[in-house]
Amino acid sequence: MSKTILITGASSGIGKATAKFFQREGWNVIATMRTPQKEEELTKLDNVLVTRLDVQDSASIASAVEEGMARFGKVDVLLNNAGYGSYGVLEATPPEKMRRQFDVNVLGLLETTKAVIPHFRANKDGVIINISSIGGKMTFPLGTLYHGTKFAVEGLSEALSFEMEEIGVKVKLVEPGMIKTDFGGRSFDFNNDEGLAEYQPLVGKLMAAMVPLASGGSEPELVAQVIYEAATDGTNQLRYTAGPDADAIVANRKAADDATFLAGIKNQFGL
Repeated sequence: MSKTILITGASSGIGKATAKFFQREGWNVIATMRTPQKEEELTKLDNVLVTRLDVQDSASIASAVEEGMARFGKVDVLLNNAGYGSYGVLEATPPEKMRRQFDVNVLGLLETTKAVIPHFRANKDGVIINISSIGGKMTFPLGTLYHGTKFAVEGLSEALSFEMEEIGVKVKLVEPGMIKTDFGGRSFDFNNDEGLAEYQPLVGKLMAAMVPLASGGSEPELVAQVIYEAATDGTNQLRYTAGPDADAIVANRKAADDATFLAGIKNQFGL
């Protein structure tokens, strides 16, 4: 019997690449997104259910899980991939944007996970894979909100692994480096006020550095392969890096003290 994965944020980038990867490997795929009516590629694939799930909408979470169960009978893996990056000057960021960043990247992930856990508990089996980032291990300037959410995902996943072990469920973290997706487009929210003159040199340096960083990123398909490994290797390994830059940065972070590592980041951005 084919296994089934439920993926949030499957309309583009890592989520879409992962949906296609698992489908090619013979899995059933519940590919969820906020606007499924716009999806034209995944809807044509066998054994793929495209349905609505907005992590800020509790009813849509419950509905997507139940629809997936009705179609395929079981969920074996949950991939919490939906998310976006809110960067910028904290002093220029409206409170509603602060809340939305944590609502989507942290609270939405937790609520989706909670909706699937009863099925995993009944089966005494399952894998929860949370997409973190190298940004959950280190930080870039002006990333207070985004990095805050990814550090949260790291901590909640590690803590959740203890209680999930009691019901036979594994928790995994995938930490991609820079990825060639539209993260800098619709998945990127930048907050600034040019009237706050003191911050503008930093804003300029960040923007100048981010373009080459993003262009040198890994393809989403590379991350999909790592996700597949995490889903199928049968181990209790918690963390998986994805991308050569992720491997290098995580290794450097472990090896260096705070002062040395942060000095390196400042140097990278010309600060």
